[in-house]
Amino acid sequence: MTQKKRVILVEDEEDIAALIKLQAEITGYKLHVEVDGINGYRAIEREKPDLVILDIMLPGENGLDVCRKIKSHPDLKNIPIIILSAKGEELDVVLGLELGADDYISKPFSPKVLFSRIKAVLRRGKENEKNIKTLKFGEFILEVDRYILRKQDKVIPLTLSEFGILRRLVTNVGKVLTRNQLLDDINNDDAFIVDRNIDVHIASLRKKLGASFNSIETVRGVGYRFKEEQAALV
Repeated sequence: MTQKKRVILVEDEEDIAALIKLQAEITGYKLHVEVDGINGYRAIEREKPDLVILDIMLPGENGLDVCRKIKSHPDLKNIPIIILSAKGEELDVVLGLELGADDYISKPFSPKVLFSRIKAVLRRGKENEKNIKTLKFGEFILEVDRYILRKQDKVIPLTLSEFGILRRLVTNVGKVLTRNQLLDDINNDDAFIVDRNIDVHIASLRKKLGASFNSIETVRGVGYRFKEEQAALV
């Protein structure tokens, strides 16, 4: 019998917590709820769950502080985190992602969508443990070791910066990455980079990938996401 995945939810709104708990029971997850940041972090430290769901606005200690503590703790830093955000907390979402959160979902939301995202984050964590040499998506193959992008038998020339950004997006399929996170993948020796404007690189990538390619999604005010599709990591 497969062991249930353990999830800790830190959320002080009872109605939201109740909806998430019900969906957890339906989908086969073991959910533990805490209502403030201090006790939430203690529970995470004690239980070391498979995933954490963090509201941003919490009594005692806010979700961003809890996220920061998790990611700076050697025994907890690999636990994936999904942030819950209210409308208008856009800057907090960006900060949360840059602190190491794996995804976010805005309120109000569907509990079914939340658990679909949880499943994707947990699956992505397993895939990222592999020694990835080839990334396949649609008609494209990204040869990681050789820095080559192919569409069928045709090689599509990419700058080192474009290659780094595309690789990061594809290996984190479904995950929102901020512009600052993607800037980490820009090679400083690349002549293409002048003003470190990530949007320029994304526009160039989209052009090279073709008009029919629409998997790089702009997440307004936050960054970019490679939409979940038939991406394969080999």
